[in-house]
Amino acid sequence: MFHLFSKTNLIRFAATLGFGLSMVTAQAASNFPNGPVELIVNYGAGGNTDVAARYLAAGMEPELDETVVVLNRPGAMGTMGPSYLTRQKNDGQTIGVVTYSTVAIAPHLMDVPYTIDDFEYIAGFGRFRYGVAVRADAPYDDIEGLIEAAKSGEGLFFGAPSAPNNLAMFELARITDANLEQILYKSGAETVNGLLSGQVDVIVQNPSDILPHVKAGKMKLIASASPIRWHELPDVPTIKEQGYPVEIDSWLGIAAPKGTDPKKVELLQAAALAAMDNPEVQEQMNSIGIDPASLTGSEYREALAEGYEIMGKAIKEADLPRVN
Repeated sequence: MFHLFSKTNLIRFAATLGFGLSMVTAQAASNFPNGPVELIVNYGAGGNTDVAARYLAAGMEPELDETVVVLNRPGAMGTMGPSYLTRQKNDGQTIGVVTYSTVAIAPHLMDVPYTIDDFEYIAGFGRFRYGVAVRADAPYDDIEGLIEAAKSGEGLFFGAPSAPNNLAMFELARITDANLEQILYKSGAETVNGLLSGQVDVIVQNPSDILPHVKAGKMKLIASASPIRWHELPDVPTIKEQGYPVEIDSWLGIAAPKGTDPKKVELLQAAALAAMDNPEVQEQMNSIGIDPASLTGSEYREALAEGYEIMGKAIKEADLPRVN
């Protein structure tokens, strides 16, 4: 025998069902994380991104009361990691580093199997700094001298592992007609060796790549390529302060696969922000030349969206070729 619901009973049933579902969701979030959290890093072990991610992971563990295990998935200019992340279960147990370069820059240079909307953003935790460095015996000490040298003779070669490092030099060449030719390297370490061995004349790299060689008397920093000066060498002005409208910005953040329970994302965000409020973690980030940041997931997504528009225009103006 079939019993028909009255309108009142139907509403009560729906309300009860909705309440039950919300309780299930809340219970699932309260039991989260259920085991170690995997953090996918999109570059190889030992690099700045990897080291920064490990500092963050260690800082998140006490907040989550679980181990955060770092797994490296390098390749394809850093896009392999985010691509891998999109294919994982959206249960919050697997998260990943999703960088400015892989979301705001890479899609303009190559085909990637994701968009900015394929992730649930957890937090932004760092901001890269970049600098223009030359060998200590180079006959120029600033950007003006570099440009003059690049306009004379056969020009200059610059080394870079990928965008955004190379964009500053391409943009300088575009606005000044300087003859700056790129040699592409696989890593920051190879780029540094290229400068020290004389293969290239100038590089654009991070503090951890440059500062040890500046202290050793083998390199000199002639400009900060970031919007701010380096606190380690505060007397060296930015490229923009030297009269050229060129700067590089790049951020680090973490995200979860699309569709991850918002309450789980909130818990992960709280753990990440708590980690970045820890003075020890901040000092660790500073030690590798990354400015610590504390952006919420929505703030980080906004920074990536803005960067996507800015970098798309810059790449188009620099006429950079797409990577096959």
